[in-house]
Amino acid sequence: MAKRRNEIETGTGNVFADLGYADAKERTIKVELALEVNRILKQRKLTQARAAGLLGIVQPHVSDLARYRLNRFSVERLMRFLTQLGKDVEIRIATRPARRPRSGVRVLHVA
Repeated sequence: MAKRRNEIETGTGNVFADLGYADAKERTIKVELALEVNRILKQRKLTQARAAGLLGIVQPHVSDLARYRLNRFSVERLMRFLTQLGKDVEIRIATRPARRPRSGVRVLHVA
């Protein structure tokens, strides 16, 4: 029996880009923001009904958020959720260092 060789392709570091999504950067930002929202909701031990009340949305949308079904949420809406949960959200625009080939958007979590 002949051995099959598995080909391994190195990823870009962005799973959405690797899967060919045109909006890969936006999807990545949305996931990172949703991670933080969900972390806060879990830390506070909130039910989905209570979280819905705090965020001003209906419970099924909290369920979507908890399952990272983010199509109904914009980046701006996720940032608003964070501010409603008592977090500051800061947008900083900076010059790209010459050593980095591409500009990008990052979400940094500060304790």
